[in-house]
Amino acid sequence: MSEVDENPLLSLQDDVLHELGDDRIGDIAGLLGTDEAGARQMVCTTVSALSDEAETVATPHDAPLTGVATVGGFATGGLMAGLLAEEAEPVAASVARSTGLPPEAVSRVVEMVIPVELAVLTKRAARK
Repeated sequence: MSEVDENPLLSLQDDVLHELGDDRIGDIAGLLGTDEAGARQMVCTTVSALSDEAETVATPHDAPLTGVATVGGFATGGLMAGLLAEEAEPVAASVARSTGLPPEAVSRVVEMVIPVELAVLTKRAARK
């Protein structure tokens, strides 16, 4: 019997935080000039913003987010990696506006989170 996520976004945020680990969360905190709780909140905000962008990507069958993560093959960059990288700047600008943090620092965090989120989504897709 498989478990059903109550809130897939919270589960994704938790998985990305776990994948980042304490060391990279500490690096993000230092980059932002905040504590680890603030860094974790920033990662969650970024995952949410990236997920919103990813869900707007049109696919032939409106594949769920976990399915489109591997379109084109993750190892070769994949469609989703390219699309999310393309959206990194607008996402960073949006997150910076909503958090009041410097756009340059937010942009670096977004660039750190994109490959981690893609790795999490790829692992999820492989389990299905």
